[in-house]
Amino acid sequence: MIKSVGQSISAAIEATRLREGARTRASSATGSTTASSSASSASPASRMAAEGAPVDMDRIAAIKAAIASGNYPVNPSAIAERMVALDLPVAG
Repeated sequence: MIKSVGQSISAAIEATRLREGARTRASSATGSTTASSSASSASPASRMAAEGAPVDMDRIAAIKAAIASGNYPVNPSAIAERMVALDLPVAG
């Protein structure tokens, strides 16, 4: 099933919250030295896959606040240009 952008973002935020909660519980239960030593032994690719995409929650909150207050700048021309650029085949 294809998710909408909003559903995908919500799912990513929820996954990040769950991951951070699990990480906090694991650190308090086993000690931070155990968690950090196992993380350092994993390959960079597997660590990145386990951590997921980086999510800047402060930036998301600031954008949400700007949208809610009506202060989020929207440039329809720039949006349209980028959408068209994504649709056009690359000359080459």
